[in-house]
Amino acid sequence: MIKFENPNGYIEITNAYFATLVGRAAQSCFGVTGMVNGSAYESIVSAIKSKATGEKFNQGVSVKSVDGQLQIELHISVSYGVNITAIVDSIIYTVEEATDLKVNTVNVYVDALN
Repeated sequence: MIKFENPNGYIEITNAYFATLVGRAAQSCFGVTGMVNGSAYESIVSAIKSKATGEKFNQGVSVKSVDGQLQIELHISVSYGVNITAIVDSIIYTVEEATDLKVNTVNVYVDALN
């Protein structure tokens, strides 16, 4: 749960919302062919969640809040020649526009090349 304060009070946003938001932004980028789990544990958790919800957008996405800024970790599969910086810029723009929170870092791990 990520909690921040604005002039009207406190707002709490779940990590699942951020993971889905980042996953959708990444998958909408040209050249991203899929999301990949970072570890075996994440694979098991993702399989259970996708069975329950039917969504695979948050697969391979981890979001943390440190001092009011977001740190995003993303595991993706891409096509050869894709500009990773363009993917990161798109994710930062999407998250900051949707939540009005500052993104501090985006760590992208390319786990597969298609």
